Amino acid sequence: MAEFLVKVADERGHLLQQVENGYSEAEVRERFAQQGFLVYWVKPKGVLSGGKIGRRRKVKAMTFLVFNQQLLTLLKAGLPVLASLDLLIKRQKDQYFRTLLQNVFPRIYTTTLMAGEKSGNIDEVLSRYVNFQRLALTFKKKLIVSLIYPTLLVVVVLCMLIFLLLYVVPQFAKLYSDLNAQLPAITLLMIDIGTHAQRYSPFVLGGLAIGIFLLWRWKGTDRGAEVIDHATHKLPRIGDIWMKYHVATFSRMLSTLLTGGMPLVPSLETAGASMNSRKILNGIKRAAIRVKEGQGLARSLDEQKVFPDLSVEMIEVGESTGALPVMLNSVAEFYEEDVQTALAAAMALIEPVILIVMAIFVGGILISLYLPIFTLGSSIH
Repeated sequence: MAEFLVKVADERGHLLQQVENGYSEAEVRERFAQQGFLVYWVKPKGVLSGGKIGRRRKVKAMTFLVFNQQLLTLLKAGLPVLASLDLLIKRQKDQYFRTLLQNVFPRIYTTTLMAGEKSGNIDEVLSRYVNFQRLALTFKKKLIVSLIYPTLLVVVVLCMLIFLLLYVVPQFAKLYSDLNAQLPAITLLMIDIGTHAQRYSPFVLGGLAIGIFLLWRWKGTDRGAEVIDHATHKLPRIGDIWMKYHVATFSRMLSTLLTGGMPLVPSLETAGASMNSRKILNGIKRAAIRVKEGQGLARSLDEQKVFPDLSVEMIEVGESTGALPVMLNSVAEFYEEDVQTALAAAMALIEPVILIVMAIFVGGILISLYLPIFTLGSSIH
């Protein structure tokens, strides 16, 4: 998803300007129009940076977490909000983040602060948001750590195969051409593959780079985002983990907003807009419309057939007992643990598969290259 700077007016004529996550300008414009806002313009955030922000990039999660912890401390000490923000902005060493603080904030952050100001309990609301940030950051770190070893393994295997095909095989081809020996069919095939790989590798790499760039641009369109997201959810094991990750993130975010005093519909729209999955984003948007019409949250989510049945059942229990935020936290904790367990199991399966594939390919290449040498040695004896 991309970030867009949005300028709208509410029903009272108050102008609002904020950063919104979305797949396209049209999708973000339509979302605000459905909420009853008058949309002045929607533009990619980088277009309006005026050269101050420069190239669009993300603020480190730890930097944002430390900022909020400092802001919470100042607010608890009795300083006004604006004075606290001015003080922290002046002391912020990250120039890029300082520029962002002076201009834009994430939607969930501004929504949380707005709820705290309305309820007159901004320090408690901000404390909950800091806890949400800390838990989300810890969860992401665990996922990243579990993916490091398989990623390094794949990179090493690819580098080894590229080295063998582009350098080692052509060297053996030169050696055997000087010997004028009768080569086995498997050796001839491997030499042919290596020779063509070395000759056409610049074109292949160029075509691959162009293909990745076009795919990335296509993903930014509505149709491309839907197709890629649908394909991601269909992947065995990975699709299920991807879904559960979003369920956990959505539940944690919605619980934070509801606990802060935000109404259900705005909380749904804010939490849904932060999802990276188009399938889940659209499902939550449709569910929010049904909730706005007076239907319960669990039933609205169940109609969309997006969330797992167990999560919907748990949300239904939370609704019926009047403890929806607490139950949403339970849903988040359950699926975060489930994601980590499933990811660990998947990685435990993938790692030996990668090693077996590496052994087959590397062993096959080396055997095909050294086979003529063994043949020549046996014929001499």
